[in-house]
Amino acid sequence: MRRKFRVMVNGKEYIVEIEELGTENVSSANVSTQSQVPQMTRPKYEIKDMKAEKPLSSGTPKGAVTSPMPGKVQKIMVHKGDTVKKGDILMILEAMKMENEIVSPRDGIIEEINANPGDNVERGAVLIVIR
Repeated sequence: MRRKFRVMVNGKEYIVEIEELGTENVSSANVSTQSQVPQMTRPKYEIKDMKAEKPLSSGTPKGAVTSPMPGKVQKIMVHKGDTVKKGDILMILEAMKMENEIVSPRDGIIEEINANPGDNVERGAVLIVIR
């Protein structure tokens, strides 16, 4: 029996056909693909500078790096007072069993760290403030 499945890998859709072999002993199998499947990598989430997109809400500090999704803080890579450059990894956030790198949206100095390893955070929570 053959079954077809639609699979999303890194945002790209693939159609996969699977044949159920049952309990027979199989010495070899033929595998065909419609295209090469790219190697999966851990996604990097870049938080855009909020002042460039929209005005800050009254409770969000200037230079805030917010959580792009709900998750659990695994590791914080910076300390208060550290100098960071755009693209530097600030922390690792686990969401849906994946580790996501939260990177700096700009150059600056770490002014506040509002999370600790093990904390559960909601989407939009202020994680770090960069001045």
